[in-house]
Amino acid sequence: MDAVPPAQPATTPNAAGPPSGSGAGPIGASEFLTLVRERKRGRLKVYIGSAAGVGKSYRMLQEAHDMRRRGIDVVVGFVEPHSRADTIALIGNLEVVPRRKIDYRGVVLEEMDVDAVIERHPDVAIVDELAHTNVPGSKHRKRWEDVLELLDGGINVITAVNVQHLESLNDVVQRTLGVLVRETVPDWVVARADQVVNIDLSAEDLRQRLVEGKIYGRERIPAALENFFTEENLTTLRELALREVASSVDRVREDIVRREEGGGAGRAKTADRIMVAMSSNPPRTAALLRKASRIAGRLNSDWYCVYVQTPDERADRIDSSVQRRLVDNIQMAQSMGAEVVKLEGDDVVEAISRFARERRVSLLIVGKSTRSWWHRMRHGSVVDKLVQAADGLDVLVVSFEERPTNGGRREGEGDDDE
Repeated sequence: MDAVPPAQPATTPNAAGPPSGSGAGPIGASEFLTLVRERKRGRLKVYIGSAAGVGKSYRMLQEAHDMRRRGIDVVVGFVEPHSRADTIALIGNLEVVPRRKIDYRGVVLEEMDVDAVIERHPDVAIVDELAHTNVPGSKHRKRWEDVLELLDGGINVITAVNVQHLESLNDVVQRTLGVLVRETVPDWVVARADQVVNIDLSAEDLRQRLVEGKIYGRERIPAALENFFTEENLTTLRELALREVASSVDRVREDIVRREEGGGAGRAKTADRIMVAMSSNPPRTAALLRKASRIAGRLNSDWYCVYVQTPDERADRIDSSVQRRLVDNIQMAQSMGAEVVKLEGDDVVEAISRFARERRVSLLIVGKSTRSWWHRMRHGSVVDKLVQAADGLDVLVVSFEERPTNGGRREGEGDDDE
């Protein structure tokens, strides 16, 4: 969570007011309220940023006060001020739902009390740190699951997340920034938001905030400047955040076009369907799934995750460790929004090609073969055969790049600051 007052936009350094926001629709409390009143199911608004400190939490609390002044019943479901005076002051007289206390290994920790928020049933709940992993013993494992329950209960939610926590960007962030992000949010959760708003701040301004002690304590500043908060890293994350919001705008535009054409917002998608061929190798399959999820999100399309079970891979023949990896991969694909399909057959290429024709798939994503040239010459390659058999089907072959050797550095700066 970042809970510092928003800085001025980099393009207008002398202007007064909050940072610029770009998103899939208007960002004011009144505009979001219009959406709130259109449905019985809760509406979701997501503030997205490049890193801790850009002003997401501050903006959410400002919006909560604005709504309260308009007579809207709004509560704070969860905001962690991290002992920051500005955040504590901004919470002010907003109603805060008491947290649930959980005893974990002799330590009492606090999480959002989902049941208490549902029982209170406000019009709008402020829920920070969307990617947060709840303490064992909580109702749900992840906070985004808490948010989904609130939405299903008819409560509108305003939340925030940093772009590096999007599941499909996990490989990109680790490869380009050398940072392993362990807390992630499935892309489909953000994709279903009614509004996605980018809180934009230049790398220079964000680093200045850090130096001034507005993000972390003095003892953490030198390491943060040298590691996560480098100008190159922050610029990369800023670009990713802008692209994510641009994708959200495209999804909204397509929904508007469908409604104007008489198809309705919920009309089934028929174009640009994507399929990824799943293997039992967890790291490689994870990379393929993230690639497919990212592409499907940009195209606003359906996507499938397909596994072909040959006679040698029946449950009574396959190794138990391989079976566990397959189950893990299936669960990962489902969490990313894929429709998982298991096919059976002796010929993997024929089974995949037939499925692609039947479901009108336009793009197949496969992993580059790691087998030796000699092995491919003697036994052939499934990937090569798929490319040759593709008739009206584009095949994207994904290479697997080596991870940066930085000692496996985690996201050190930002885990406690959505």
